[in-house]
Amino acid sequence: MKGAVLGSPISHSLSPVLHKAAFDFLGLEGTYSAIEVTSGTLQEFVQTRGSEFDYLSLTMPLKEEVLALDVEVDELTRRIQSGNTLINRDNTWSLTSTDGSGLVAALAHAELKEFDSVLILGAGGTARAVAGALDSITKNLHVLGRSSVRQEALESAVVHTKFEYHRWNLDVDFGNYDLVVNTTPAGAADLLANSVQPGISTTLFDVIYKPWPTELAQRWSDCGGNVLNGLELLLYQGIDQLELVLEKPLDRNALAEHIRPLLRKASR
Repeated sequence: MKGAVLGSPISHSLSPVLHKAAFDFLGLEGTYSAIEVTSGTLQEFVQTRGSEFDYLSLTMPLKEEVLALDVEVDELTRRIQSGNTLINRDNTWSLTSTDGSGLVAALAHAELKEFDSVLILGAGGTARAVAGALDSITKNLHVLGRSSVRQEALESAVVHTKFEYHRWNLDVDFGNYDLVVNTTPAGAADLLANSVQPGISTTLFDVIYKPWPTELAQRWSDCGGNVLNGLELLLYQGIDQLELVLEKPLDRNALAEHIRPLLRKASR
């Protein structure tokens, strides 16, 4: 078994820790590495080195670029226009996304399964994956984005939920939501920390895990709010990837309990 995570920058990625720990737990012989692949060079990488790998994990800035490749794409990935998993079977590549399913699994682990109103911060590929995944478990889904250019793509990711797109502003009442998911790059949502009020009961899921805590997460925690960080998303999207690659169900709880402390240690 040979895998890798591609993206740029990639040195901070904990995916190798996750996948190597999973290989050890499952008794699999395999390697998994982090490889710097910059924007605009993914196609060349797959063409020249793709045959070396059984699967590839994708992070920024490749989750949208990958859709331009000549690969099989499942319905969900096409709808959300974001993919994070390339699987090689007999030199035929297929593309899917486990970001959304990983988020839902992480929320379920925290005993959070249904919502009335959710706010997503950011409007990129991860935000679309999150929107697609939350579509069936929340009644209202709002997105706070910096540009209206991405509004149509986000709306296309949502089928069942009442959707609203709002332009980025610093006057946000987080108390109107059961869940806030921050999908923006590190530092991008720092100024929103001033909008977090003491006694907040809303849960924040911040997909960032390094640097940690973000200013937003720290303020949220200081105000008494529940905070989940990106290690949980990384963990469960990785387990979902492995189930797809191995084509069999895994003991997810046991695997998560084995990997979680290793990720926490590596992130310090």
